[in-house]
Amino acid sequence: MAFVPPKESFAGRVFPVTIGSEVQETFGGENTLPFHTFEGEVPHRPLIAYEIQDVPPDDWPETVRMVYDGVSDDPVKWARHCVEELKARAITLRLIGTHPDNKDLSADDAAKTVSEVLGAVKVPFIVLGSNHVEKDSEVLVKAAEAAKGHNCIIGKAQEANYKTIAAAAMASGHKLIAMSELDINLSKQLNILITQMGFEKERLITDPMCSALGYGLEYTYSVMERIRLAALAQNDAVMQPPLVGDVGMYVWKIKETQAPEDALPEWGALEQRGILWEALTATSLMLSGAELLILRHPKAVDAVEGFIDELL
Repeated sequence: MAFVPPKESFAGRVFPVTIGSEVQETFGGENTLPFHTFEGEVPHRPLIAYEIQDVPPDDWPETVRMVYDGVSDDPVKWARHCVEELKARAITLRLIGTHPDNKDLSADDAAKTVSEVLGAVKVPFIVLGSNHVEKDSEVLVKAAEAAKGHNCIIGKAQEANYKTIAAAAMASGHKLIAMSELDINLSKQLNILITQMGFEKERLITDPMCSALGYGLEYTYSVMERIRLAALAQNDAVMQPPLVGDVGMYVWKIKETQAPEDALPEWGALEQRGILWEALTATSLMLSGAELLILRHPKAVDAVEGFIDELL
Protein backbone atom coordinates (compact mmCIF):
# COMPACT_ATOMS: atom_id res chain seq x y z
CA MET A 1 0.00 0.00 0.00
CA ALA A 2 1.33 3.41 -0.94
CA PHE A 3 2.40 5.74 1.83
CA VAL A 4 -0.01 8.60 2.40
CA PRO A 5 1.59 11.43 4.33
CA PRO A 6 -0.51 12.66 7.24
CA LYS A 7 -2.13 16.05 6.83
CA GLU A 8 -3.34 18.42 9.48
CA SER A 9 -6.53 20.39 8.95
CA PHE A 10 -7.92 23.29 10.96
CA ALA A 11 -11.41 24.53 11.70
CA GLY A 12 -10.41 28.19 11.61
CA ARG A 13 -9.47 30.55 8.80
CA VAL A 14 -7.66 33.88 8.72
CA PHE A 15 -9.87 36.72 7.52
CA PRO A 16 -8.98 37.98 4.04
CA VAL A 17 -8.47 41.74 3.95
CA THR A 18 -8.76 43.76 0.73
CA ILE A 19 -7.38 47.28 0.52
CA GLY A 20 -7.30 49.89 -2.21
CA SER A 21 -9.93 51.38 -4.50
CA GLU A 22 -8.87 51.62 -8.16
CA VAL A 23 -6.12 49.05 -7.62
CA GLN A 24 -6.74 46.45 -4.94
CA GLU A 25 -4.68 43.86 -3.08
CA THR A 26 -5.91 41.09 -0.78
CA PHE A 27 -3.90 39.29 1.88
CA GLY A 28 -4.83 36.65 4.45
CA GLY A 29 -7.62 34.16 3.87
CA GLU A 30 -5.67 30.95 4.52
CA ASN A 31 -6.99 28.02 6.54
CA THR A 32 -3.60 26.42 7.16
CA LEU A 33 -0.19 27.30 8.57
CA PRO A 34 1.99 29.69 6.54
CA PHE A 35 2.72 28.29 3.07
CA HIS A 36 1.32 24.83 3.92
CA THR A 37 -0.39 24.59 0.55
CA PHE A 38 -0.18 20.80 0.81
CA GLU A 39 -2.56 20.90 3.79
CA GLY A 40 -4.99 23.70 3.03
CA GLU A 41 -5.76 26.84 1.07
CA VAL A 42 -3.41 29.80 0.77
CA PRO A 43 -5.46 31.95 -1.62
CA HIS A 44 -3.34 35.11 -1.40
CA ARG A 45 0.39 35.77 -1.29
CA PRO A 46 1.73 38.00 1.49
CA LEU A 47 1.64 41.70 0.64
CA ILE A 48 4.79 43.82 0.87
CA ALA A 49 4.40 47.58 1.19
CA TYR A 50 7.25 50.03 0.62
CA GLU A 51 7.69 52.53 3.44
CA ILE A 52 7.94 56.24 2.72
CA GLN A 53 7.83 59.20 5.13
CA ASP A 54 6.32 62.66 5.21
CA VAL A 55 9.77 64.17 5.92
CA PRO A 56 13.23 63.24 4.59
CA PRO A 57 14.57 60.09 6.32
CA ASP A 58 17.58 61.73 7.92
CA ASP A 59 17.73 59.06 10.63
CA TRP A 60 17.92 56.17 8.13
CA PRO A 61 21.38 54.64 7.52
CA GLU A 62 23.12 55.82 4.37
CA THR A 63 22.92 52.36 2.80
CA VAL A 64 19.13 52.56 2.56
CA ARG A 65 18.76 56.34 2.41
CA MET A 66 20.93 56.60 -0.73
CA VAL A 67 18.52 54.33 -2.62
CA TYR A 68 15.95 57.13 -2.49
CA ASP A 69 18.36 59.99 -3.09
CA GLY A 70 16.63 62.69 -5.12
CA VAL A 71 13.08 61.60 -4.29
CA SER A 72 12.89 61.27 -0.50
CA ASP A 73 12.69 65.04 0.00
CA ASP A 74 9.09 64.92 -1.27
CA PRO A 75 6.64 62.13 -0.31
CA VAL A 76 4.79 62.49 -3.63
CA LYS A 77 7.96 61.97 -5.68
CA TRP A 78 8.98 59.18 -3.33
CA ALA A 79 5.67 57.35 -3.71
CA ARG A 80 5.75 57.71 -7.50
CA HIS A 81 9.30 56.35 -7.59
CA CYS A 82 8.28 53.29 -5.56
CA VAL A 83 5.31 52.58 -7.81
CA GLU A 84 6.75 53.46 -11.22
CA GLU A 85 10.38 52.38 -10.82
CA LEU A 86 10.23 49.71 -8.10
CA LYS A 87 6.78 48.33 -9.02
CA ALA A 88 5.50 48.59 -5.43
CA ARG A 89 2.24 46.72 -4.83
CA ALA A 90 1.40 48.98 -1.86
CA ILE A 91 2.72 52.10 -0.15
CA THR A 92 3.04 52.84 3.57
CA LEU A 93 3.24 56.51 4.51
CA ARG A 94 4.67 56.98 7.99
CA LEU A 95 3.82 60.43 9.37
CA ILE A 96 6.98 60.59 11.46
CA GLY A 97 7.23 64.36 10.98
CA THR A 98 4.22 64.84 13.23
CA HIS A 99 6.07 63.51 16.28
CA PRO A 100 6.70 66.27 18.86
CA ASP A 101 10.39 65.30 18.96
CA ASN A 102 10.67 65.47 15.18
CA LYS A 103 9.14 68.45 13.30
CA ASP A 104 5.87 68.42 15.28
CA LEU A 105 3.87 68.87 12.08
CA SER A 106 0.16 69.44 12.58
CA ALA A 107 -2.72 67.11 11.84
CA ASP A 108 -3.67 69.41 8.95
CA ASP A 109 -0.16 69.08 7.54
CA ALA A 110 -0.50 65.31 7.73
CA ALA A 111 -3.90 65.36 6.02
CA LYS A 112 -2.48 67.49 3.20
CA THR A 113 0.38 65.05 2.66
CA VAL A 114 -1.98 62.06 2.66
CA SER A 115 -4.22 63.74 0.06
CA GLU A 116 -1.27 64.63 -2.18
CA VAL A 117 0.21 61.14 -2.13
CA LEU A 118 -3.17 59.51 -2.72
CA GLY A 119 -3.64 61.79 -5.70
CA ALA A 120 -0.30 60.72 -7.15
CA VAL A 121 -0.47 56.91 -6.91
CA LYS A 122 -3.25 54.36 -7.29
CA VAL A 123 -1.85 51.36 -5.40
CA PRO A 124 -3.25 50.41 -1.97
CA PHE A 125 -2.23 52.78 0.79
CA ILE A 126 -1.33 52.42 4.47
CA VAL A 127 -1.15 55.46 6.75
CA LEU A 128 0.83 55.17 9.99
CA GLY A 129 1.26 57.76 12.70
CA SER A 130 4.48 58.60 14.50
CA ASN A 131 3.76 56.20 17.39
CA HIS A 132 3.22 59.11 19.77
CA VAL A 133 0.00 58.16 21.54
CA GLU A 134 -1.44 61.63 22.07
CA LYS A 135 -0.36 63.12 18.74
CA ASP A 136 -1.55 60.12 16.74
CA SER A 137 -5.02 60.62 18.20
CA GLU A 138 -5.17 63.97 16.40
CA VAL A 139 -3.17 63.15 13.30
CA LEU A 140 -4.80 59.86 12.33
CA VAL A 141 -8.30 61.30 12.63
CA LYS A 142 -7.46 63.94 10.03
CA ALA A 143 -5.52 61.45 7.92
CA ALA A 144 -8.45 59.03 7.88
CA GLU A 145 -10.79 61.80 6.75
CA ALA A 146 -8.37 62.87 4.00
CA ALA A 147 -8.19 59.27 2.73
CA LYS A 148 -11.94 58.65 2.82
CA GLY A 149 -13.13 56.56 -0.10
CA HIS A 150 -9.72 54.99 -0.75
CA ASN A 151 -10.15 51.89 1.46
CA CYS A 152 -6.83 52.33 3.25
CA ILE A 153 -5.27 50.88 6.37
CA ILE A 154 -4.95 53.31 9.28
CA GLY A 155 -2.66 52.68 12.24
CA LYS A 156 -1.63 52.13 14.79
CA ALA A 157 -4.37 51.98 17.38
CA GLN A 158 -3.02 51.21 20.86
CA GLU A 159 -4.67 50.65 24.22
CA ALA A 160 -4.23 54.32 25.14
CA ASN A 161 -5.80 55.78 21.99
CA TYR A 162 -7.76 53.04 20.21
CA LYS A 163 -11.19 54.62 20.76
CA THR A 164 -10.40 57.77 18.80
CA ILE A 165 -8.45 56.07 16.01
CA ALA A 166 -10.87 53.17 15.59
CA ALA A 167 -13.81 55.57 15.40
CA ALA A 168 -12.01 57.60 12.72
CA ALA A 169 -11.19 54.50 10.67
CA MET A 170 -14.75 53.23 11.00
CA ALA A 171 -16.28 56.57 9.98
CA SER A 172 -14.13 56.81 6.85
CA GLY A 173 -14.40 53.16 5.79
CA HIS A 174 -10.82 52.08 6.41
CA LYS A 175 -9.12 49.00 7.82
CA LEU A 176 -7.28 49.35 11.14
CA ILE A 177 -3.99 48.11 12.63
CA ALA A 178 -4.29 47.25 16.33
CA MET A 179 -0.90 47.18 18.07
CA SER A 180 -0.11 45.66 21.44
CA GLU A 181 3.23 44.98 23.11
CA LEU A 182 4.40 41.41 22.41
CA ASP A 183 1.80 39.60 24.46
CA ILE A 184 -0.91 37.38 22.99
CA ASN A 185 -3.32 38.22 25.82
CA LEU A 186 -2.87 41.97 25.31
CA SER A 187 -3.34 41.51 21.59
CA LYS A 188 -6.56 39.61 22.08
CA GLN A 189 -7.83 42.10 24.65
CA LEU A 190 -7.23 45.06 22.31
CA ASN A 191 -9.01 43.32 19.43
CA ILE A 192 -11.97 42.65 21.72
CA LEU A 193 -12.11 46.26 22.91
CA ILE A 194 -12.07 47.56 19.35
CA THR A 195 -14.76 45.17 18.13
CA GLN A 196 -16.94 46.07 21.13
CA MET A 197 -17.04 49.58 19.65
CA GLY A 198 -18.75 48.15 16.59
CA PHE A 199 -15.61 47.87 14.45
CA GLU A 200 -15.82 44.69 12.38
CA LYS A 201 -13.17 42.12 13.26
CA GLU A 202 -12.87 41.31 9.56
CA ARG A 203 -11.46 44.83 9.04
CA LEU A 204 -8.71 44.51 11.65
CA ILE A 205 -5.01 43.78 11.19
CA THR A 206 -3.12 42.62 14.27
CA ASP A 207 0.32 44.03 15.09
CA PRO A 208 1.84 42.22 18.08
CA MET A 209 4.93 44.45 17.64
CA CYS A 210 7.98 43.58 15.61
CA SER A 211 11.63 43.04 16.46
CA ALA A 212 14.72 42.60 14.33
CA LEU A 213 16.85 39.51 13.89
CA GLY A 214 19.06 39.27 16.97
CA TYR A 215 16.91 41.67 18.99
CA GLY A 216 14.08 39.50 20.25
CA LEU A 217 12.95 38.08 16.90
CA GLU A 218 12.34 34.68 18.45
CA TYR A 219 9.93 36.26 20.94
CA THR A 220 7.99 38.06 18.21
CA TYR A 221 7.98 34.83 16.21
CA SER A 222 6.57 32.93 19.18
CA VAL A 223 3.79 35.45 19.80
CA MET A 224 2.79 35.56 16.13
CA GLU A 225 2.85 31.77 15.95
CA ARG A 226 0.61 31.46 19.01
CA ILE A 227 -1.83 34.01 17.56
CA ARG A 228 -1.99 32.12 14.28
CA LEU A 229 -2.48 28.76 16.01
CA ALA A 230 -5.28 30.24 18.12
CA ALA A 231 -6.95 31.46 14.93
CA LEU A 232 -6.67 28.14 13.13
CA ALA A 233 -6.63 25.35 15.71
CA GLN A 234 -8.93 26.99 18.27
CA ASN A 235 -11.08 28.78 15.67
CA ASP A 236 -10.82 31.92 17.80
CA ALA A 237 -12.44 34.67 15.71
CA VAL A 238 -10.77 37.44 17.73
CA MET A 239 -7.38 36.06 16.66
CA GLN A 240 -8.28 35.59 13.00
CA PRO A 241 -7.36 39.03 11.59
CA PRO A 242 -4.16 38.88 9.50
CA LEU A 243 -0.83 39.87 11.03
CA VAL A 244 1.49 42.71 10.07
CA GLY A 245 5.27 42.83 10.41
CA ASP A 246 6.50 46.44 10.50
CA VAL A 247 10.00 45.30 9.67
CA GLY A 248 11.96 48.22 8.22
CA MET A 249 11.75 50.61 11.16
CA TYR A 250 13.10 47.98 13.56
CA VAL A 251 15.85 46.59 11.33
CA TRP A 252 17.47 49.78 10.08
CA LYS A 253 18.14 51.22 13.54
CA ILE A 254 20.23 48.36 14.94
CA LYS A 255 24.02 48.13 15.13
CA GLU A 256 24.34 45.37 12.56
CA THR A 257 22.81 47.52 9.79
CA GLN A 258 24.88 50.59 10.68
CA ALA A 259 28.32 49.55 11.99
CA PRO A 260 30.99 50.51 9.40
CA GLU A 261 33.05 47.86 7.67
CA ASP A 262 36.38 49.25 8.87
CA ALA A 263 35.28 48.87 12.50
CA LEU A 264 33.97 45.32 12.09
CA PRO A 265 35.39 43.85 8.87
CA GLU A 266 34.47 40.32 9.93
CA TRP A 267 30.79 41.27 9.58
CA GLY A 268 31.12 41.67 5.82
CA ALA A 269 29.92 44.36 3.42
CA LEU A 270 27.68 46.88 5.16
CA GLU A 271 25.05 47.31 2.43
CA GLN A 272 24.67 43.58 1.84
CA ARG A 273 24.53 42.99 5.59
CA GLY A 274 21.64 45.42 6.05
CA ILE A 275 19.68 44.04 3.10
CA LEU A 276 20.05 40.49 4.38
CA TRP A 277 19.07 41.54 7.89
CA GLU A 278 15.84 43.08 6.63
CA ALA A 279 15.05 40.17 4.32
CA LEU A 280 15.74 37.51 6.96
CA THR A 281 13.65 39.31 9.55
CA ALA A 282 10.78 39.60 7.10
CA THR A 283 10.89 35.98 5.93
CA SER A 284 11.06 34.75 9.53
CA LEU A 285 7.93 36.71 10.43
CA MET A 286 6.15 35.41 7.33
CA LEU A 287 6.87 31.85 8.45
CA SER A 288 5.33 32.64 11.83
CA GLY A 289 2.15 34.02 10.27
CA ALA A 290 2.62 37.61 9.03
CA GLU A 291 0.65 38.32 5.83
CA LEU A 292 1.48 42.05 5.52
CA LEU A 293 5.08 43.31 5.62
CA ILE A 294 6.42 46.87 5.61
CA LEU A 295 9.96 47.10 4.19
CA ARG A 296 12.41 49.79 3.12
CA HIS A 297 15.20 48.50 0.87
CA PRO A 298 14.19 47.45 -2.68
CA LYS A 299 16.73 44.62 -2.72
CA ALA A 300 15.27 43.24 0.51
CA VAL A 301 11.81 43.41 -1.08
CA ASP A 302 13.10 41.55 -4.15
CA ALA A 303 14.67 38.86 -1.97
CA VAL A 304 11.49 38.34 0.04
CA GLU A 305 9.30 38.27 -3.09
CA GLY A 306 11.62 35.64 -4.56
CA PHE A 307 11.34 33.60 -1.36
CA ILE A 308 7.53 33.80 -1.56
CA ASP A 309 7.65 32.63 -5.19
CA GLU A 310 9.66 29.56 -4.19
CA LEU A 311 7.38 28.64 -1.30
CA LEU A 312 4.20 29.06 -3.32
